Amino acid sequence: MAMRLVQIHLKARDDVALGRFWAAALGWRMDSEAPGVANLEPVGFSYPDPAAVCLDIVIDPAPKTVQNRVHIDLATGSGTEQAELVARLVALGATPADVGQGDVPWTVLADPEGNEFCVLEPRPVYRDTGPIAAVVVDCGDPRAMARFWGEAMDWTVHEVSDDFATLRSAAGIGPYLEFLRKPEPKTVRNRLHLDLRPYPGDDHAAEVDRLRMLGATDLDIGQGDVPWAVLADPEGNEFCVLTPA
Repeated sequence: MAMRLVQIHLKARDDVALGRFWAAALGWRMDSEAPGVANLEPVGFSYPDPAAVCLDIVIDPAPKTVQNRVHIDLATGSGTEQAELVARLVALGATPADVGQGDVPWTVLADPEGNEFCVLEPRPVYRDTGPIAAVVVDCGDPRAMARFWGEAMDWTVHEVSDDFATLRSAAGIGPYLEFLRKPEPKTVRNRLHLDLRPYPGDDHAAEVDRLRMLGATDLDIGQGDVPWAVLADPEGNEFCVLTPA
């Protein structure tokens, strides 16, 4: 049994405004499955597909208080494209962000609600990922995180070290999932989290039990009686297991 990473869940004080920013940033279309939710996916995309990890922006009145432990890296194909994308994002409402990066070839920005993200310099590894090069998770132990997430999903582990680990869909398409060693501990609920989905016909409860055996724990974040399961990975990062589709 295995599951797919199908979307990123991003909390927002204004889901519509933030959805418009990210739709313009990524060149994706925006829809809404319900009030308070903005759904973003590539134009012509048939969900779910490993070619893209979609973005769900969900209203939440709580303000952002700390640097996010999960962020998005955007891909570019040339230095000119990187500069043009940064300028376009700033015109859309992004602002420069200092997360202690120092003198680096990538640009760190924050979206209109303060969520940090990076516009990367051209890197061959991301040449075919689409606009999102990677979803990056700060963690204490990249090796352990790669082990858990590699067994949780049908994604392939590409690189593992004490400081960095990376996974990608077994189909070899779409963005990467990366774990970056950071000494600071997690202190608040993440504003970005991952949503997994079993394949059609798979047993949702059995998949959740399998994740518990791998080291996931159940979470109550006030979700009430919902069809999906809310869990935390071994470092406390929240994620959801949606129903099969």
